[in-house]
Amino acid sequence: MKSAMPFQIKLKKFSDQQVDRASDQLGQELETYPFSAVRSERYFVDGFEDLRSDLEFELSQKIICIETLQQVACKGLRHGGEMRPLVWKILLGYLSVNSNSWEDELTQHRLKYTQLKEEFLASPSQCTNKEEKEYHANGLLRRHEVTNGDHPLNLRNGSTWNQYFKNAEIAEQIDRDLERTHPDIEFFSVNSPISQTNQAAMRNILLLFAKMNPAIGYVQGMNEVLAPLYYVFRTDSSEDNTLHAEADSFGCFVQLLSGFVDNFCPQLDNSSVGIHATLSRLSQLLKANDKDLWDHLENSKVNTQFYAFRWVTLLLTQEFEFHSIMTIWDFLLSNPLGVQEMLLRVCCSMLLCVRNELLQGDFAANLKLLQHYPEVDLRHLLDVASNINSL
Repeated sequence: MKSAMPFQIKLKKFSDQQVDRASDQLGQELETYPFSAVRSERYFVDGFEDLRSDLEFELSQKIICIETLQQVACKGLRHGGEMRPLVWKILLGYLSVNSNSWEDELTQHRLKYTQLKEEFLASPSQCTNKEEKEYHANGLLRRHEVTNGDHPLNLRNGSTWNQYFKNAEIAEQIDRDLERTHPDIEFFSVNSPISQTNQAAMRNILLLFAKMNPAIGYVQGMNEVLAPLYYVFRTDSSEDNTLHAEADSFGCFVQLLSGFVDNFCPQLDNSSVGIHATLSRLSQLLKANDKDLWDHLENSKVNTQFYAFRWVTLLLTQEFEFHSIMTIWDFLLSNPLGVQEMLLRVCCSMLLCVRNELLQGDFAANLKLLQHYPEVDLRHLLDVASNINSL
């Protein structure tokens, strides 16, 4: 698997003397400092910093320094988007920091996904046919007996076919939601030939997740959280990786949801880890950073549940243009504090970035503003989020 990339130092429009001097200086530093220390530093040549080279360099190492990778990725991978699939897999823990293990890890993950699909997504009749083929392959014949529990007309709770039909209902809900997933983008649009393959893969992922997690099941909105992951992996520049985008997306989707799945569980809504507690923490975060704005929203009865419920549960996928979501997720996934913590800081930053408009607005105006968040400078938004005071 060709994941390593050559390290290239790019010097732009410098004189020969400047280039020689910078090269000599860098050579001396490489000899003077421990290798790990060199990798953790940023190098400037007359004020120029090439994040892309930093990223290429880090991904070319046998052992990835996760702290350095996080530092680079949090700036956004706009100039290294082709490396985003690999970076996200590492940041989500789907791949280890040992690049020599990546090929084996991917093979194991993808094989496991194939096995899970066969186990959970096959219909009872498909399972029976498979058993029969395996039996006949050994040169044996047998008479297949259909028990009451195996019969399609037996819809009692606990029967195989009863569960299968319940899953079919979940699949129908997933299909309806997938039809509404970014319909303006050809990659997802139901009117696009390419989208049929994409929607089928996303359907498998969401249905498999629901069947493997019956306490949570499928919750409307999970399709929106899956969409950026699947898009990134399906548009990978590696043909082999695109062929396995479904398996990789499933693994990363599970990893991502594990950090905030409680927000999707209605039974935990009023607990200390449920969505209401998360929204309350956002309110307190705003209060700690801008008491005047918090007072105004409180006095005008603009409760966080009216606007931030969607922000938090859908990881901001409905508030920004689709490709901007990629940059936001670079930021969310790369912070050692965790996705949910940084998500709340970005949400708080969103409020601070429209502070003047909110202070001048009443309940109706502010609710409309926050439910249809305006276009803002994304880099500034994330910079503000980085400087949010924690509780």
